[in-house]
Parts: sequence; structure tokens; C-alpha cells
Amino acid sequence: MKDKNLAAVLAFFGGSVGLHRFYLGQVGLGIVYIFLMPLAFFLGIIDAISFLSMDQKSFDMKYNKEQYRPVAPSRRDQNQPLSDRERRYQQRQRERAMRERNRRQSSGQSRSVSPMPSPSQRNAGRSPGYAEREAGLKYFRDFEYDRAIIAFKRALEKNPKDIASHFNIACSYSCEEEADKSFYHLDRAVSLGFDDFSRIRNHDSLAFLRVQPEFEEFALNGFRLVPDRTKEESLLESPVKVEETTSSDPSPENEDLLEQLQRLATLKEKGLLTEGEFVAQKKRLLG
Repeated sequence: MKDKNLAAVLAFFGGSVGLHRFYLGQVGLGIVYIFLMPLAFFLGIIDAISFLSMDQKSFDMKYNKEQYRPVAPSRRDQNQPLSDRERRYQQRQRERAMRERNRRQSSGQSRSVSPMPSPSQRNAGRSPGYAEREAGLKYFRDFEYDRAIIAFKRALEKNPKDIASHFNIACSYSCEEEADKSFYHLDRAVSLGFDDFSRIRNHDSLAFLRVQPEFEEFALNGFRLVPDRTKEESLLESPVKVEETTSSDPSPENEDLLEQLQRLATLKEKGLLTEGEFVAQKKRLLG
């Protein structure tokens, strides 16, 4: 491992013949110094000053590449205490792993080794938005709920009927304490076929949602939003046919269409509609 102080000494006293360059393994550059002997003396002094002013890390990265391995910073300080939410999450992960081991041992699955799936098998059957949904789950496990929401929104733009993305984004909104958006996406998940209602009642990430006053009414309604909260979202389910009119006066049909378009824009501004859903519903309204 090269020493920067020794390199500086060699550059100062032997720079005219390129001793420091030979020491640093730069043989070609050292030969150039020999041919430039009158000028190389001053270059050696400049190199000596450069070595002495360079910090050890920069010197190692430049001249000790084969020995120097920078240490990647950890995601969090090991001495930093975990929050209550992080401790609960880690405890749940340990309990799930233990239950899975017990289940495999009881069924004898732990003794068998399943073959590694091929890339084609891993990619088979993956729906649009799968990669974005997996990225959202990774952010969710790392407690980065804002980034998880962005990823789940992208997944829903590619596949608006993805039940898992609706449920996961509902959990993320609940962790961010945005109850209205969480209720909306849970309603969408149930309307698309999600029926694991015990998970809604027991999932830790939905704890904030369960303490809301409207949750009991939501549960009694089959975990669907009550009509007075879904009259805006009903536009997503039933397209409205618009008849052409030649009259210059605004007709009731045109006023109703304008109101529906305004409601769609409001839903998009609130984040309850993705860009793809907004465009699709607008096209259906305009025929």
C-alpha cells in the first residue's frame, strides 16, 4: 500500500528523475520525467506539495485502488433507537417467520427443496404494474410511505383493477393519516373482489382508519362507502350518454355533463383518481 508522505519525499528529492512516479506504479509517466529532466525538478516539487495537501481518502482512492474499499453507509444509525411502529413491524415479521417455519415443519415441507423457477416462469402471469407494485411494497416495508404511494399510483395507472395495489395504497394512506383516500381505495378493492375483511379489522397499518368515526358505518355497509360519500365516485361505474343538441341555450343535459366533468376534476385534484382513470372517464362522458 503506497504512502502519501513517502511519495511526497520522493517527489521533492527525486522528482527530476520521476522516482515518485515509479513508486506509485506510473512507469510510463516516470520515463517522461526522465526525458524532461530540467523541467521535471519543478514538476516534482509541485507533485510533492499536491501529495501533502491531499487528504488520505483521496490519495487512497487514486493510488491504492486495489486495497481501498469504501464502506457503504448503512440505512440507519445502529445506535439510533427504533420507533414504536418499527418495533411492531419487526416483531410481526419475526412472528410470521416463526409461524411459517412451524407450518412447514408440521406439513413436512421443510424436508423438500423446491426447484428454482426459470426467468420465464418468474415472469409468467405477472399483470401490468407488477414492478411498480413490488417497488411500492419495498418502500412500504422501509416506512417510506410517501414513496410507496407514488409507486402504487403508477401501478394503478397501468392496471386500475389491481386489487392488491388498491389495498396497499389504502394502508399507505392510513399510515400517512389521510383517511378519505384510504377509505376510497379500500372501497375500490372490495368492489373489485377483495373479501378478507378480517384483515381490514386487524391489519396494523389500518389502525388509524379504524379509530375514525365513520369506520363502523363503513364496516356495516360491507366495507363499502355509504351512498352520500360515493355519489362522486359513482361516475367511475356508470357512463353517462350525452345527446347532441343544436340549441344555443344550456340544456339540463349539458348542465349535468358540466357538473360531472367538474366532479371528475375535483376527484383528480384530491388524488382519488389517477391520470389514466381521469382521461378514461372523461372520454366516456364525452362519448
